[in-house]
Amino acid sequence: MSNSHNNVLNFPDGFLWGGAIAANQAEGAFDQYGKGWSTQDVAPKGVMGPITETPTEDNMKLVGIDFYHRYKEDVKLFAEMGFKVFRTSIAWSRIFPKGDETEPNEEGLQFYDDLFDECLKYGIQPLVTLSHYETPLHLSKEYDGWVNRKLIGFYARYAETVFRRYKDKVKYWLTFNEINSILEAPFMSGGIYTPKDKLSKQDLYQAIHHELVASATAVKLCHEIIPDAQIGCMILSMPTYPLTPNPDDVIAAMQAEHKNYFFGDVHVRGRYPGYMKRYFREHGIEIKMEAGDEETLLHTVDFISFSYYVSICETADPSQKEEGQGNLFSGVPNPYLQASEWGWQIDPQGLRYVLNMFYDRYQKPLFIVENGLGAVDELVTGPDGEKTVEDNYRIQYLNDHLVQVAEAVEDGVEVMGFTSWGCIDVVSASSAQLKKRYGYIYVDRHDDGSGTLERYRKKSFHWYKEVISTNGRSLKR
Repeated sequence: MSNSHNNVLNFPDGFLWGGAIAANQAEGAFDQYGKGWSTQDVAPKGVMGPITETPTEDNMKLVGIDFYHRYKEDVKLFAEMGFKVFRTSIAWSRIFPKGDETEPNEEGLQFYDDLFDECLKYGIQPLVTLSHYETPLHLSKEYDGWVNRKLIGFYARYAETVFRRYKDKVKYWLTFNEINSILEAPFMSGGIYTPKDKLSKQDLYQAIHHELVASATAVKLCHEIIPDAQIGCMILSMPTYPLTPNPDDVIAAMQAEHKNYFFGDVHVRGRYPGYMKRYFREHGIEIKMEAGDEETLLHTVDFISFSYYVSICETADPSQKEEGQGNLFSGVPNPYLQASEWGWQIDPQGLRYVLNMFYDRYQKPLFIVENGLGAVDELVTGPDGEKTVEDNYRIQYLNDHLVQVAEAVEDGVEVMGFTSWGCIDVVSASSAQLKKRYGYIYVDRHDDGSGTLERYRKKSFHWYKEVISTNGRSLKR
């Protein structure tokens, strides 16, 4: 009898439970220890806001949550929850401050040595993203980011440097965070300095080609340098439902899905799919391929990782198109779903759906590396006299999504692990606020810059600790 008829939820033995952050949203120390400026240092208002010429004091990311100086305390808290894995990123501009140097910055390399050692001390495996929404600012301004083919070489040098350095410490790698988000956020995602409204489709898709070749180059290098490591791609997953059963809406949804599937298809199959070739023909886009590119793309990923926050709807009827707020990707709101305080629609079943879709398509292991609820949290004094947050809304959100992961496992989907986003409060990527909190750990810092940076365990901290210790059996169906 299958488990769906009783209440036991089964996660595989060895399931990698943990949490995720990104360097630029947590570390701070933005111009210390030899680090160069990155694109995030001039984006004080997040993905949609204007960029500044130089870093400005209103940019919360310049201090972040001071993870750079407090990581030992934070990793100890992750260990207390029982993390098996911790996803973070390396700030490229800590290793190569401008991005185009030949020699790396030793202080930057040493910091990540120390961080990974701290994780391993507690038996926590690092899962490391090479490029998480930050490009050295020099590469953005001087070369227009990934529009320029030279970035492939700079990225390959950076990847090789960190693979050699951490080959005994890091066995799980990701090439680019939410690589498909370049379609909506070319500066944040691709370091492209040309303003989005002036960027041609030709240049955008050429930049994407360069990223895909760079990603495959990193896969090849990783397999050569760390044969016992696994390296994956990372996709922003956003399942798109037809708004109605009208076949026009079904085709519109299919075409919207293709825009995102394209990135997974190239990473997993090593070649451009027919539907993209048609899109290029119909939009006058000619991808300049150099000798060896097609061969390089055949270095395909070991697994597919993805973020999942929302699903959207698509329609062919222009009068029905109203866009949800806050989403990186525009779409039509689903009349059957509730939304978070930031207008992101909440759809736990969409996670089961996306796991099945990816697995049916690729037959490769999947890793959910971001999922969580951004909300305004209130610090209160708990029954034991300790400060805490009564975040039942977050517990409910995560419980409901994890139940759907268990359903996908029952469906036969191979799921490696789950790292919830912002396991400790970080500065949000979309709006660059700290008041949009995701963590199990509250950080006393506020959008006006005030706060002690003290850490407090939220109610969800204890809840997640139990989920991990029971391998998901404590979840409520």
